[in-house]
Amino acid sequence: MSRILIVEDEESIAELEKDYLELSGFDVDIETDGSQGLDRALKEDFDLLILDLMLPGTDGFEICKQVRAVKNTPILMVSAKKDDIDKIRGLGLGADDYITKPFSPSEMVARVKAHLARYERLIGSGMPENEIVEIRGLKIDKTARRVYINGEEKNFTTKEFDLLTFLAQNPNHVFTKEELFREIWDMESVGDIATVTVHIKKIREKIEFNTAKPQYIETIWGVGYRFKM
Repeated sequence: MSRILIVEDEESIAELEKDYLELSGFDVDIETDGSQGLDRALKEDFDLLILDLMLPGTDGFEICKQVRAVKNTPILMVSAKKDDIDKIRGLGLGADDYITKPFSPSEMVARVKAHLARYERLIGSGMPENEIVEIRGLKIDKTARRVYINGEEKNFTTKEFDLLTFLAQNPNHVFTKEELFREIWDMESVGDIATVTVHIKKIREKIEFNTAKPQYIETIWGVGYRFKM
């Protein structure tokens, strides 16, 4: 029997969700406090989490972030907020789905079943998972060579992808342009390090919210570049 944890501070909604899920054969626990819900999600083995966004103690975004850092448990976010930015943020942090209140309990049960079935197929397939690098909304799928920002895929050239991946896998290390050129282009730089500058500019345009104040790739004046953790 699959175990599900509902983290929801509105008890009437939590009990309704629990009733419908138990009628479908699931074992369901409820936590109304975000911090307690996070503690249980990290310490216990649940097959799926249903998280409200607005919670006392620790909000759903933070719960999702911390759980996803250590577990692949399917996460379904539930919120009264209809703003796309919240949906994008939740999915960017690793949530598998997002439902807006009010919703049909039967729809929620259907989504729960679908995500559990998908997860069981993934685990049972024996296929190795893609190698992923995730940092603050930036997701680099090394296996598929794809890049996402808050759930939105961005198109990268081969060298842009290689350069971003190299920097992200060596955070807080300052690399000179010459070092980056040798690493990515596999040759000694002969007055052609401007290539690095151009590629960094293109990468920033794709991943930075504000290229004037980059949150990922930082320029160290007179030296080179550093990927900030």
